[in-house]
Amino acid sequence: RKRRGAPPQAMMPTGAPPPPMPQRQDLNAATLAAAPPEQQKQLLGERLFPLIQNIEPQLAGKITGMLLEMDNGELLNLLESPDALNAKIMEALSVLQMHADSSKDGVEATA
Repeated sequence: RKRRGAPPQAMMPTGAPPPPMPQRQDLNAATLAAAPPEQQKQLLGERLFPLIQNIEPQLAGKITGMLLEMDNGELLNLLESPDALNAKIMEALSVLQMHADSSKDGVEATA
């Protein structure tokens, strides 16, 4: 049973101020290392998603998720290098395309 008045665990304690978002724009190895490990991927994802969305709006969520499988150091590099990020987005798109093609073939083969 749920206790009344108990906030869900995902919510921040009521006394804590919300984290300052605007200053966090310059995410680097030091600020990332200062964050708890479970928040590091989220911080990286929050920075990557809008960049990916500019290039590939339809699949931004899926591509961001795919890229977050990478090492945090590599992800920081993608944030600092638009060319590297673009290359990874293209790579992710080709993987998704191959997957889509193979699942299409699978459907046709069974029909």
